[in-house]
Amino acid sequence: MSGTPEGPGPTAGTPRHSAGPATTERHTPWPPVGAECSEPHGYRAAFLAATLPMAVVGHEGLVVTANEALGGLLGRPASALTNQSAADLLDLAADGRTWHAYREVLHGRRSRFRCTHQLKHPDGRALWAEVTVVPMPEQGAGAGAGSERGRVLLSVSDISDRRELQNRLRHLQMHDPVTRLPNRTLFFERLTAVLENPRYDDSTSGHGRVGLCYLDLDGFKAVNDTMGHRIGDRLLAAVAARLTDCAAQDGPHRSGAHLVARLGGDEFAILVEDSAGTQQLTDLARTVLAALQQPFDLAGQRLSVSASIGVVERPVAGTSATGLMQAADTTLYWAKADGKARWTVFDPERNAHRMTRQTLSSNLRPAVERGEFTIEYQPLVGMADGVVRGVEALVRWNHPQFGMLSPNRFVAIAEEDGSIVQLGRWVLQSACRQARRWQLEHPTDPPLFISVNVAVRQVWDSDLVNDVAEILAETGLDPSLLQLELTESAVMGSAGRPIQALQSLSEMGVRIAIDDFGTGYSNLAYLSRLPVSVLKLDGSFVRGFRYDDGAHPSPADETIVEAMVQLAHRLGLTVTAECVETAGQAERLRRIGCDTGQGWLYSRAVAPERIAELIGTGPMQV
Repeated sequence: MSGTPEGPGPTAGTPRHSAGPATTERHTPWPPVGAECSEPHGYRAAFLAATLPMAVVGHEGLVVTANEALGGLLGRPASALTNQSAADLLDLAADGRTWHAYREVLHGRRSRFRCTHQLKHPDGRALWAEVTVVPMPEQGAGAGAGSERGRVLLSVSDISDRRELQNRLRHLQMHDPVTRLPNRTLFFERLTAVLENPRYDDSTSGHGRVGLCYLDLDGFKAVNDTMGHRIGDRLLAAVAARLTDCAAQDGPHRSGAHLVARLGGDEFAILVEDSAGTQQLTDLARTVLAALQQPFDLAGQRLSVSASIGVVERPVAGTSATGLMQAADTTLYWAKADGKARWTVFDPERNAHRMTRQTLSSNLRPAVERGEFTIEYQPLVGMADGVVRGVEALVRWNHPQFGMLSPNRFVAIAEEDGSIVQLGRWVLQSACRQARRWQLEHPTDPPLFISVNVAVRQVWDSDLVNDVAEILAETGLDPSLLQLELTESAVMGSAGRPIQALQSLSEMGVRIAIDDFGTGYSNLAYLSRLPVSVLKLDGSFVRGFRYDDGAHPSPADETIVEAMVQLAHRLGLTVTAECVETAGQAERLRRIGCDTGQGWLYSRAVAPERIAELIGTGPMQV
């Protein structure tokens, strides 16, 4: 039985014919069976001659009379149907809900019953029929009046053509016209059915896992743009055929056929029901990549394409369609970010990191307004005398969920979404205020300078020169006591506006430092053109100076550092060594000629109060 019984009925136990208002429609009585019909075109004549298969059924469910159309439908004479069970003839008891609804009509507790049912025609073909059962009007007073009580009229309509049309329309609705594959709607319908299948509730069974290969073609847009959409569509159809072949080769040896669908554009999915595990999915992904890498011959055009595939495999229990697709989409993004033309398996740990990153990104701007950021300061110490010359401002995020976060956890995110402009201005303003406060409360000669990191996006997306001028005027800090640090890769790779901004800042009296020098572009020609005052040597070179703690020094690093120091000094620049951790490193850097050092040997980044204690105390004890 296919379909749901239709038609609401009165509450169980309600009499089949209750007294009604005077305006209730009066039904014309059905002539009693066997009674002569005085009219040539009377009801009984119409019943018998009708092309619609019909039968009158008694309250016990037996056929009282049937017309020839019903006999022809069932492949036997109409007279042979008399006293036969209508439910048996039409297999109405095959489905519990249908059988119950049918009985409710027979017993007068339901006004009508209708269902869609598949029958077998006498010629062997299957047909779809719509079975309708309605109570017959009762005979009024007179002869044979009691014989009509409880009877129902059963009719059967052949809806095979309508059903076929519906199926064709559904197929068009659920399939992609270019590739003939199931489309996004059908894919999600199938996926939802798999995830809601009750047989997966038993975790001890041999089933209960689902897998998905989610892929898109690398560089497909270029095909459309250069060769036209006609060739692009042919390529999509050819890709669909190869994906179908790959799924068919994998399916029979595993758990059954897989669903291959086009989700839109150049995105495809292969759904693996009853997955045998991640290995099955990765084998399938590897097969797909190998198949797609074979050249396509399209109307004389020979094309080679590749694809990126996200692979997800997990238990059905606890998995939603939305969650599975989010994981697949994320993994596909990883595959593209990792270099394309590859498959990547979903990694919960990597995804947790991505989710954390997304959380941080969405909270960055509000966090500045809520005052969740603080600044710690790390001393910059003269290598010759060990005296604190300045400090570098290092921002920290006191996140309510993740605790205290160092800059490497959020600065790159802030640069990507542009919030670094707002955050950077706050850091610059706070650091200058603090430097001025130290100058007033702990005067030294020379006064302590403050070094603040600036992202290149601050130069592009804001008026950095104007911001610095306003902050210096507001705080009263002398421009010579402000040092701005930019990374080598940011400065060396820039032109135009950034260089102009640096030039204006330098003319204002602000010092410019190149951070992490030696690891970026290392285009030394830029040093003669940029208004740079300080080079900060990257810590990777300084670590090569360690002789203690069993570390092996790097003569090459020492030679490189010595050459860079000499070059800087010849250009009138000072040099700061980062990541100084041992006295041995400090001594060798001092001998080479480094001007200042910064690292754990002297101090970690600390609160402003601790810096105040170090000002004017002479050489630091290391």
